[in-house]
Amino acid sequence: MRIDRYLPPTHWLSKVYRGGAAAFGGALIAFGILGFTNNLGFFSTSGQQILGLSTNGLLSLISIVVGAVLIAAAAIGGPLASTTTATIGALFLLSGLANLAVLETRWNLLAFEMQNVVFSLVAGMLLLFVGLYGRVSGGLPEDNPFVRYRHREPPEGEVPEQRTAEQERAEELRPLAEAEVALGEGHATPEQEQLVRAEALRLARAERQRAYEHYAHIQRALRGERETSESRPSGSREPDTGG
Repeated sequence: MRIDRYLPPTHWLSKVYRGGAAAFGGALIAFGILGFTNNLGFFSTSGQQILGLSTNGLLSLISIVVGAVLIAAAAIGGPLASTTTATIGALFLLSGLANLAVLETRWNLLAFEMQNVVFSLVAGMLLLFVGLYGRVSGGLPEDNPFVRYRHREPPEGEVPEQRTAEQERAEELRPLAEAEVALGEGHATPEQEQLVRAEALRLARAERQRAYEHYAHIQRALRGERETSESRPSGSREPDTGG
């Protein structure tokens, strides 16, 4: 059973994920655009200061791409926004630690300085917190969508009997659907062809039955109107009064 049935885009948790992803994504895109407008060297290891952070052309490009991914996840919402936000948060943490190891070396391809490392670590923890909020923390309520999903309970507001009936109906229709696909692709067995013909005949009979019932309904309505008009007393004519 898919998790997105438990966490639709309108759920309040989904709004938390969407809001966090949109806020971080917008900030990263703004940072990247400001970097490009300053004509920075693409692989320069000694970047320029933009909004208090050191950057170069490569870091500006990465910021715009990551920001666009977060904005797209926010637009979709649901568990995708949660997973994307948490994943990018983990990548921020790894980036901060990796770039800390190459500070002031020729391998500092993103022109990181210490404030960039601190920002990556803090931003990574915030993104992880937003992405995993209400998902893996302890003491989650029983109506939490992730708890219900892990316990394989039906989504909130969904009637189990209705879902079971839908599944049974889908299983009943599966042979017919497979037969119609096989017939359309030209490799249906004689049994499948007979099944499709029988279903077409059943539908034709049902359509004729509906047409007959509709016709009978119209006839009854017309007959009722005629009977009503015939039973209505005719009005007496006024006598002529000659002058």
